[in-house]
Amino acid sequence: MVTPVADEAAPAAAAFRALMASHPGGVAVVTSADADGVPYGFTCTALSSVSLDPPRLLVCAAHGGRTLPVLTARGAFVVNMLHAGGRGAAEVFTSRTADRFAEVAWRSGPATGLPVLDDDAHAVAECRVFATHPCGDHTIVVGDVLRSEVRTTDRAPLLYGRRRFAAWPSEA
Repeated sequence: MVTPVADEAAPAAAAFRALMASHPGGVAVVTSADADGVPYGFTCTALSSVSLDPPRLLVCAAHGGRTLPVLTARGAFVVNMLHAGGRGAAEVFTSRTADRFAEVAWRSGPATGLPVLDDDAHAVAECRVFATHPCGDHTIVVGDVLRSEVRTTDRAPLLYGRRRFAAWPSEA
């Protein structure tokens, strides 16, 4: 028999934020571009694989961000998984800097033509939007992976947790 969960008030935003901050996650920069080719992007730790066959992943994008409407209109995005040396890129894409892409080296990806970070990412996935699911103050964006590239395993992945950046521990 299943015991129903009592309806209780949701935790305060600060308590939930503290809960999620206590669990580190990998850091990525999600990029897209509008119809005129103007690039957009944001720093993301809400990223997960969804399916191996077909290869799918998801990212969560804030409703209030500038990138989500561009990404959904374009129907494609790139996930740039950052290595520890990419902390500067992570910080730029969380800032209010007007031209974030002037602060990082990037090129157009071969599968989508969208911005792929050159120096800051240890792995990249170019994706086509498969589905979107509004959820709270974010939208879950599920993407079919069109092309993936693992550039190096020599650079430690960048993590974020407890409200600070850290690198994946090196092998002992």
